[in-house]
Amino acid sequence: MLKNRSIVSIDDVSQPELEDIFKTADEMSDHLKQGKPLKILDGRIMATFFFEPSTRTRLSFESAMNRLGGSVISVSEARSSSVAKGETLADTVRMAESYSDVIVIRHPMEGAAKLAARFSSKPIINAGDGSGQHPTQTIMDLYTIRKELGNINGKTVTMVGDLRYGRTVHSLLLALSNYDVEVNLISPEILKIPEYIISRLPKNFKVNVSADFDSAVEQSDVLYVTRIQKERFTDQNEYLSVIGSYSVTPETLEKMKEKSIIMHPLPRIDEIAPEVDLSPKAAYFKQASNGVPVRMALVSMILG
Repeated sequence: MLKNRSIVSIDDVSQPELEDIFKTADEMSDHLKQGKPLKILDGRIMATFFFEPSTRTRLSFESAMNRLGGSVISVSEARSSSVAKGETLADTVRMAESYSDVIVIRHPMEGAAKLAARFSSKPIINAGDGSGQHPTQTIMDLYTIRKELGNINGKTVTMVGDLRYGRTVHSLLLALSNYDVEVNLISPEILKIPEYIISRLPKNFKVNVSADFDSAVEQSDVLYVTRIQKERFTDQNEYLSVIGSYSVTPETLEKMKEKSIIMHPLPRIDEIAPEVDLSPKAAYFKQASNGVPVRMALVSMILG
């Protein structure tokens, strides 16, 4: 169903397609556990362009392609590419499509992946565009909730932290609006979710906008914590006024439901105390590791 398709936004993946990705990711996960080699993409090449820093996203995409039997060519930063000489994104993409079968791009400009898809005859996968979207992270997040809690429907999800610039929460909120869930949005006033995201939600979707962290924690099945992103602020005084607004500590764990989880797209700074890592509720490292089977599923489906 996804063959030769670009994934620029979470809207590019339908509900049935998400279920297919989840099932395929389960199969990929089984292969990884058994140590079975997969050569289904032998001879195929992925080009990765990461014009913003990345650890988990870049490594999991490249690991996924290698584990599928394919290979990777990459640009890890703008200054090591012809972009530093003034080459346009359109020309970069036109060049890359002649060297590869699929192109993964992370860019500081919102809308960059959509622009790249206009100029490429090869599939483009958005690995994060500024404060826009991060669709493959969202697919991972949904997969993690499903895997850890058994189901997505019927859950209460609380998103905490930088909801204004956090592209992961933008994509996740839009995706969750297709499920029977309730969402709490907890942030400082200047980091509230953008209105253009809220306006896209169905009218009957249950969303509560609040600053009451403790109350939301008690009713949540999923506590989705995000970093306050210093690099997105033009006014550093604004950043200093909100850093440390919310923190998940061992005391927070005591208020949470027995069978609930904490997620985070990572990296973290000070919003989750290291002691929380020992709790069975801490699902963020599992969430990160799920990136490999999910992206294996996605890339294999796109490349047929």
